[in-house]
Formats: sequence, structure tokens, C-alpha cells
Amino acid sequence: MTIIAQIISAFLIGLMLVFYAIPIIVRISKEKHLFDVPNERKINKHAVPYLGGIALFVGISIATLLSIFNDPFPDIRYILVGMIILFFIGIKDDILVISARKKLIAQIVCALILIMLGDIRLTDLHGILDLHEIDYFFSMALSLLAIVAIINALNLIDGIDGLAAGIGILASSFFGTFFILSGNIQYAILCFATIGSLSSFAFYNVFGRKNKIFMGDTGSLILGLLLAVFAIQYNEISITGSDQQSSLSPVYSLAILSVPLFDMIRLFAIRIFQKKSPFSPDINHIHHKLLKIGLSHLTSTLIILGANLIIIGIVYVFRSINNNFLLIILISTFTLFSLLPQLIYEYKKAGKSLTKKHQFNLFFRPFKNYAEKNSEDDSTVELTTEAEAEDNELKQAVNE
Repeated sequence: MTIIAQIISAFLIGLMLVFYAIPIIVRISKEKHLFDVPNERKINKHAVPYLGGIALFVGISIATLLSIFNDPFPDIRYILVGMIILFFIGIKDDILVISARKKLIAQIVCALILIMLGDIRLTDLHGILDLHEIDYFFSMALSLLAIVAIINALNLIDGIDGLAAGIGILASSFFGTFFILSGNIQYAILCFATIGSLSSFAFYNVFGRKNKIFMGDTGSLILGLLLAVFAIQYNEISITGSDQQSSLSPVYSLAILSVPLFDMIRLFAIRIFQKKSPFSPDINHIHHKLLKIGLSHLTSTLIILGANLIIIGIVYVFRSINNNFLLIILISTFTLFSLLPQLIYEYKKAGKSLTKKHQFNLFFRPFKNYAEKNSEDDSTVELTTEAEAEDNELKQAVNE
């Protein structure tokens, strides 16, 4: 009964604190003109306060500290230290803006505190590439990479209403449930404090009018740190579980965080290929592609979260397969999902141009023999260029 009371307490305290804190933060933001101003790269059309991360920091930390009661939770010291560092870095970036290099240094410092002082690190690869227990220095390097990658992934995915909060709620729900079943109540409390806090934030972020607010870098950096800790602890605790649970855990945790992680990797690869900085801003995220085909923020968020659930379900269904093959299935599934919005957009765009539509149709008919007579007949048809097609459409509209 005490455990249930602690979990409910963490959820409700986080929920109520953030629910009552956000209107106050919004009012102060409006008085001090602390807004996210729209520009050519921003999706929002109106100035919106961006200090929602303050409410999340307060809600998560206080809800956790009050709900652990007298249970020992030594890790919370190092987690809170990391949250506080990222809190101030995020506030500075939200208000004054700081360089990506300084943010990266702060993330590395937080990761090293968790790894070296808190001993929160990956120690086993669970059979990935036939590796199991790893030495301390490899463990440090891998854990540092994992923590920094997840923090940045959450920071980058926070681009439309409800998406970062939705991913945080989804991931914390899976990890929190596992922590309850495995008897790790302290981390379960932290997970449900996060869920409660994010639920109130998501309400204002998605449905708020007078009190609409963004998470800002403050919130996304803190959320990324927490999800990194949850993923590492999930993998570490599952080492002592059943053989299937132990072998599944690395791929399963990747599936839970697949959308932000793989979207970040895809973007970094594109930017490097284009000879740009990996941290240079653009509008090529998966949610940008969904918006381009005409979907709303809420619809795009729900589709992405639904796809994330499907990816998690696929990994779970094929859990008996070798871990390395399961990782290939995971990567292939996300790649297919990430390509669909762009293909739909190109097809809709091609509908406005006879030339592009013809080219797009050819893309999906690779096995047709265009060297035969039909191809020769087709080659005699003069294709209307995109400019001509648009000109004809304009003339037709004028005539009408």
C-alpha cells in the first residue's frame, strides 16, 4: 500500500505543482516580454512564453523528494545536480542564447557527474555484437555518448506542440512500469513524478490559449537527462532479470527512444553530408515533414507517438530473435517511417506538375520496359514543364 501511495503521490504532486506554476510563469513572461518570437525557422505564428522548463524542474524535483518518504535514494543527489546545471544552462539559452559548444560542454559535465560520482553507467551490452560485460573505460565512454546523445535528441525533437512532452510521458510510462515490476521503487517514483509534471505541461502546451507555453531548452535538456538515466538504469537492472529480458533490454530501450534518437542521427548525417555543422538549425525533422503535407501540430504529434508505439510493439513481438537482427529490424522500421512523410509530400507536390508527376510515377514502376514501343510512343508526347503547368493553371483561374 505504501508503494502505491508513493507512486500516486509523485504523480499528483508533479501534476498539481506544474498546473498551478505555469499560469504564474506565463504572467511573468508576458510582463517581462520573455517570448519565443516567430521567424523563418520557427513554426509558431504568435509570440509564446518559453519558460515551461522552470515548472517542470520544480514539479519533478519536489514531487520526487516528497514522495520517496524515508526510502534511501542516493542516486537522486547526482541526478538533481545534473538537473540544476542544465536548468541554468537552459535558462540562459532561452533568454540570452548561448553557443552549441557551451551547451555540449555542460552536458558532458553532467554526464561525467552521473557516471563517475553516481556510478550511473552502462556495464553490459547484453550480447549486442556478441559483447556482454565491458571494462570501466569503455563503459565510461559508451555511457557518456549515450547520455549526451539522448539529451541532444530530446532537445532537437522539441519542435511542435506536445511532441517532446508526449515522448517523455510515453518513455517514462514504460520505464516506470518496469521499475515497479522489478522492485526499484525510487526510480519508479521519479518516473511518475515526471509523467505527472509533463501531463500538466502538455495540457497548456497543446490546448492552452491564454496560458500557452513552450518547454524551452530548460525543459528539453532536463527531460533528456532524465530519460537517459531511466534508459541506463533499465538496462542495468535487467542484467539480473530473465535471459530474454536481459537480451532484449538494449534494443527495447532504443525502441522506446527511437523517434528522437534516430531522427537526430538522420539529421546529423544529412547536415554532415551537406558540409554543415551537425548542430546547424534547419526544418528537416520528421515533424516538419508531417507539417509540410498539411497536418496540424496535434495530428502530427499523435502520428509520431503512434508510430513510436508501433515500433515498440514490433520489437516486443520479435523479442525472441537474435539481438543483432532485432536491431536491424528496429532501424529498418524507423527508416521506412521517416521516409513516408517525404514521399507523400513529393507525391502531393507532383500533382501540381505533370512533369514531376510523370517522374514520380516512373519511380514506382522500375520493372516496366520503357525501351519497347510504348516507351517510344510516350517519348513523342511533349511533357509540360512545371513553369508552364503553373502558368496554365494561373490562366485558367483568371479565365474562370
